[in-house]
Amino acid sequence: MDAPQITLGSINVEAADPNALATFWATLTGGTPTSTGDSVYLPPAGPGGFAMFFQPLTGPRPDHPTIHLDLTVPWGTRRQEVDRLISAGATKLWDVLDEHPHVRWTTMADPEGNLLCVAEHPPSS
Repeated sequence: MDAPQITLGSINVEAADPNALATFWATLTGGTPTSTGDSVYLPPAGPGGFAMFFQPLTGPRPDHPTIHLDLTVPWGTRRQEVDRLISAGATKLWDVLDEHPHVRWTTMADPEGNLLCVAEHPPSS
């Protein structure tokens, strides 16, 4: 059997304010959002990037998120990126710096409370 030829097309997010949340994520990813009526598409900023699609919230926000994004940054830049995300409107929740030898990360929330982690992995020897 051949391996599946599946790729990630887009991360879809329901938002109370799709335009504002897309603008926040555009600051993080470097993409340029395009409004399509009530929804907003944020294309990948370049090779290896990811697309996002923001649409109006259709029901109450869950009390506990069941999914979050793990974003990876180069070793030694996590603190700088966390500060950049805070200045863009994210909230820092906690750091995990010594639980695993192969990764350090900071858990954050975007302006609407969606969780994301900013992780750095040490260089290979």
